[in-house]
Amino acid sequence: MNDRKTEVLRHLRHLRHLRAWRTTLVVRLCAIALALATISAQAPAAPPDTILVNGHVITVDARFSIAEALAISGGRFSAVGTNAAIRTLAGPKTTTIDLHGQTVIPGLADGHLHDAGGGPGIELAGARNLADIVAAVAARVKQSRPGDVIVSNSDWHEAQLTEHRLPYRRDLDAVSPVNPVVLVRGGHEYILNSAALQKWNITKDTPQQPGGRITRDAQGELNGELIDRAKSLVQLPAAPPLTIDALVEQHKKLNAAGLTSIRYPGAPIEQYRLLEEMKRRGLLTIRVNQLMRVGADSAEKMRAAVAALNVKPDEGDEWLRVGGMKLGVDGGFEGGWMREPYAEPWGEKGTFFGVNTMKQAPYTDVVKELNRLGWRVATHAVGDAAIDEVIEAYEAANAEKPIAGRRWVLEHGFIAQPDQFARLKKLDLVISAQDHLYLAGPSLVSYWGPVRAARTTPMRAFIDQGFIVAGGTDSAVAPYPPLWVIYHFVTRDTISGGVLGADQQITRKEALQVGTINNAYLTFEERIKGSIEAGKLADLVVLPEDILTVPAKRIEQMHVAMTMVGGIVVYRRP
Repeated sequence: MNDRKTEVLRHLRHLRHLRAWRTTLVVRLCAIALALATISAQAPAAPPDTILVNGHVITVDARFSIAEALAISGGRFSAVGTNAAIRTLAGPKTTTIDLHGQTVIPGLADGHLHDAGGGPGIELAGARNLADIVAAVAARVKQSRPGDVIVSNSDWHEAQLTEHRLPYRRDLDAVSPVNPVVLVRGGHEYILNSAALQKWNITKDTPQQPGGRITRDAQGELNGELIDRAKSLVQLPAAPPLTIDALVEQHKKLNAAGLTSIRYPGAPIEQYRLLEEMKRRGLLTIRVNQLMRVGADSAEKMRAAVAALNVKPDEGDEWLRVGGMKLGVDGGFEGGWMREPYAEPWGEKGTFFGVNTMKQAPYTDVVKELNRLGWRVATHAVGDAAIDEVIEAYEAANAEKPIAGRRWVLEHGFIAQPDQFARLKKLDLVISAQDHLYLAGPSLVSYWGPVRAARTTPMRAFIDQGFIVAGGTDSAVAPYPPLWVIYHFVTRDTISGGVLGADQQITRKEALQVGTINNAYLTFEERIKGSIEAGKLADLVVLPEDILTVPAKRIEQMHVAMTMVGGIVVYRRP
């Protein structure tokens, strides 16, 4: 009996030792697994492709942090910090760019850009007086055959001329009595000589066009100016078809100005298809958001036009995306739809309020249908009466299906009035604002009087009211360099008219946000671009000086040193 008890006790002791050993083994295996996991988590990532050091990096993050250096991996920012911290990340294959104290900012964006320049025709962007315009036309006449139609590009404005007025019919007749001449000014106006008026049979008896205007001089004679839909009386020679090569060249110009993202504010589907092919072939050097634009003045027509596009709202990726649908309800500088008449003599004795290009009922009908179809709407509205029309239509659409949070857009909003802010804010609209005043200040004083002109594009009021404002140029209506946009918004200075509306100046930090992170917000991309932060797309611009501290005039005069898109250098100043 004692022997059996002894054996049982021995077995029990053995089992206890076995259990203890198993427990120890499990604990040790767990410790080993934890150690391996810790080693894996702490293992250094692959060295960055590129580092930029010895710089002044303005991140435009939520704290507006300033750094010395940054790292780029796989087309995205992988680290931002001190020179010492970033240098330790570099590997044998890492490219190091020494900035030598230059400033880095996020890639700049233009939220409303048609093209880089005014297209084909006589180049007038460099004209500074009427004699320059007339000389350019005369030179083209000498190169042309009798009867050839002579057309200018659109990248100019009379405000850049010392005379601050348009060249009219009689100015052009002096150098082109036989050849029809059409000066294309911006996107809203033609100026014709007598031969052109005769060619298209435009006389004093030609009725005014709905949504357009045929203007006259002080003696009641035609001066050759056709505004907005009156341009339909003229059939210009067909422009060369847009090509991939032309877009590539256009984008190179924009890269050289510091642009890494653009938004085309209403372009045909054919352009979008070209951009798709460029993306497929790896030719895009700028990120593109395109609004679609179709001719439709009823819900039924808009429904059919949208179906024919064969694209979906917001389709695309970070290189190319559909941004919504562009509409318009008034003209430009010379045709903004106003509550009060234009200043004299443009007001025609208090009878001219601008041009209403799309009436309230059909416009509201189209807006509501686009909302039903899931499309975001962006509407061109310059004058305060035009903004009233946009508000009414957007509110009607919102009553059917909420638009708040979907970032519908007011394009331009030149003459937004204080009584409109609350309704605009309730709809949660984004403001797409441009530097038109920088170019056209003196003309706007003539058209609208000094008070309205000084209030044009009220940036300070928009920001103080809590709106997200995205900046741009409306090129080719105004010049495309984005640094000029920042300069104008900070100073309210103009090319030839001095400072207008100094109370609407914004700070340099605000202006940088308007040109970077706010544009990313406009296109629902603020989480992937618009600031220099780890994980975001490596789009950046190198400037020779600190944009936050240099004398203001230097911002206007500054040249971009380098532009990177997705971590690739797309422009380097020689």
